[in-house]
Amino acid sequence: MSFYTSLSGLRGAQTELGTISNNLANVSSTGFKRSRTEFGDLFSSAPSQTTKFVSGQGVRLNGVQQQFNQGTLESTEKTLDLAVAGEGFFVVKGPAPQSATTYTRNGAFQIAPNRTVVDTLGNKLQLLPVDADGVATATGLGSTFDLVLPNVSPTNPAAGLANISVNNSGVVTATYTDGSSNAIGAVALASFVSQQGLRPVGDAHWQQTGDSGAANVNAANTGALGAVRSGTLERANVDVTEELVALIAAQRNFQANAKAIETATTLSQTIFNIN
Repeated sequence: MSFYTSLSGLRGAQTELGTISNNLANVSSTGFKRSRTEFGDLFSSAPSQTTKFVSGQGVRLNGVQQQFNQGTLESTEKTLDLAVAGEGFFVVKGPAPQSATTYTRNGAFQIAPNRTVVDTLGNKLQLLPVDADGVATATGLGSTFDLVLPNVSPTNPAAGLANISVNNSGVVTATYTDGSSNAIGAVALASFVSQQGLRPVGDAHWQQTGDSGAANVNAANTGALGAVRSGTLERANVDVTEELVALIAAQRNFQANAKAIETATTLSQTIFNIN
């Protein structure tokens, strides 16, 4: 029995080592969220058996939980580098025909050849409609639309696009060569009842699941969504020192369980060799 108990500990330590290694590997990944392994003990006994004489049966993996605490915000001075100072996620939509909606903290956006604003995976940043004062006139996922940069002013075709700005409320404003400007929309942010229930799909992108609940999409500075920071990117929330200490502890745990298996094997071999 001790052999299988130590084997469960060995597997648990191996999973923890893999999780920590993944955290360290992504220390420079924009918007990355570190993960933490959570374990529980295994214990069982018969109804007629007193628990005073029953030892545990090892450990089991309860799950690998992502930690969505805020990462450090780093200035880049690029307008379309966006970060969320809060709990919100950018809403992005993939290419047709699937047009899958995902949610990300990676705000490294750029302009595609068709003048849509896309993320590192080519997904299009979503906006909410606003009035002349920059106040969102509709909310919810069904109200979002792609951010497409205009070529000319809607009121003066002779005036070309001169500048794009994004304020802390996520309102995207276009300024034209004739000095006029207009609000295109507000960056859509999403929140979830349970962030830990989100399904990671890579590159700091997540999909909603039944465990996370449906996305609540609204404009920035609403509830806990937070503010949008233009010219800023969110670094991974990985503390290298903390991860290295955890790595040493996991390594020692692995070695201890391996030694316990070796000891159990030696005891078994000794019993088998008794004449």
